[in-house]
Amino acid sequence: MSNAKPELSFWQIWNMCFGFLGIQFGFALQNANVSRIFQTLGANVDQIPVLWIAAPFTGLIVQPIIGYFSDRTWNRFGRRRPYFFAGAVLATLALLAMPNSPTLWVAAGLLWIMDASFNVSMEPFRAFVGDQLPPKQRPLGYAMQSVFIGVGAVVASFLPYVLTHFGVANTAPAGEVPHSVMYAFYAGAAVLLGAMLWTILSTREYPPEQLESFSDNRVEGAPVVVTGAWKIGALFLVLGAIMLGVIGQFALEKELYLLAGGLVGFGGLFVWLSRTRSDGALRHIMGDLYGMPRPMRRLNWVQFFSWFAMFAMWINTTPAVAEHFYGSSDTTSAAYNEGANWAGVLMGTYNGVGVLAAILIPLLVRACGLRMSHLVNLWLGGIGLLSFLVIRDPHWLIASMVGVGFAWASILSLPYAMLSDNLPAAKMGIYMGIFNFFIVIPQLMAASVLGVLLKLFFHNQPIWALGLGGASLLVAGLCTLRVPRPEAA
Repeated sequence: MSNAKPELSFWQIWNMCFGFLGIQFGFALQNANVSRIFQTLGANVDQIPVLWIAAPFTGLIVQPIIGYFSDRTWNRFGRRRPYFFAGAVLATLALLAMPNSPTLWVAAGLLWIMDASFNVSMEPFRAFVGDQLPPKQRPLGYAMQSVFIGVGAVVASFLPYVLTHFGVANTAPAGEVPHSVMYAFYAGAAVLLGAMLWTILSTREYPPEQLESFSDNRVEGAPVVVTGAWKIGALFLVLGAIMLGVIGQFALEKELYLLAGGLVGFGGLFVWLSRTRSDGALRHIMGDLYGMPRPMRRLNWVQFFSWFAMFAMWINTTPAVAEHFYGSSDTTSAAYNEGANWAGVLMGTYNGVGVLAAILIPLLVRACGLRMSHLVNLWLGGIGLLSFLVIRDPHWLIASMVGVGFAWASILSLPYAMLSDNLPAAKMGIYMGIFNFFIVIPQLMAASVLGVLLKLFFHNQPIWALGLGGASLLVAGLCTLRVPRPEAA
């Protein structure tokens, strides 16, 4: 007898996703202002990437751990909601402390704490939609998260500018953070905690036994046999060792050591997995990573190429627009700063379009299905980034960013809908955490490898990084076609 999961009303879905507004508000303040705080406290420009690289590594470690434990949590406060609350409190305290950092290394430590706290709340939020909604409503749930992500990003990014417009000081003595940034972080702390409390207090969760009884949640198969994991481990160890040697020999970017170290670390863990008799958390996390479902393996490639493109765009849009369209790479020139301002408008455009696109995506899914909808949106983004290579008037780049906005809204929603349709309820959290690996890894690749590619093949012209990003989105769209439908998985 079928036991279908009940559909929720629009406002119930709104309540369960509203907390994401707070998370994204904090993330956007972090992304827009932490480099400014680092420089205010004495960081050189070449130190900033190293200080920032801790953020994605924090997510890489925290999200699968939180996913593992949230899958196994049930108390009178719920399954995922205790993590919402813990992460929100820690992130609120970090937001309040960050603009008051007395030294650079205190600020760097607070970035670790802040990013880890965001991840403590964010990872269970992705699983929360899969827990609460039937497959038919999951695209709507993840699209609504995308709406809140877009709104939070736009408002938080503009907040210091708006505060300055209303007379709040935008400058400060050497070593002090301006009041416009300080008050923006205080407002962000209030928004984050308030939005998270709204979701915590206005939602309920299914007990584990009821969640397992719903017909849309697949029964888990037999335990994964991990005796062959040493083969992947040995491959990673060899590749990591070779990369370490190449980096040292040719004096490549320091960030590449993190990639090489990551390969060596994961290689050692896979070898350990094939030999251990442990039944602890690390054994379960590595076992689930090794034995992830086939649809997830194929979705990982979609994620890899999608997020590589987005990070390539984030890192290179300002220098590309200033140099290619305004003819200057001199940061003190009027032309460069005019181009940088226009790049900011373009970034705001795709975030704003992303909010509108997230509203339209559920309608597209009804007409075309999940896979084709994601392919269409990724290709719109790919064409948008490739068009940077042929457009001459920078004002037409607004049209390019419309396509990127559709891709961005889709990247934030449809892969999670496809993934949740192919996961057992008991492991929704851990697999959502592992899925984050394929957001972090392309971020590290874009931050470290793109510079080498531009230097070797494109005469250090950053506009070609956007072209590579566009091509990467086209490849991601093709990879979407390889993801099996739930009934075919």
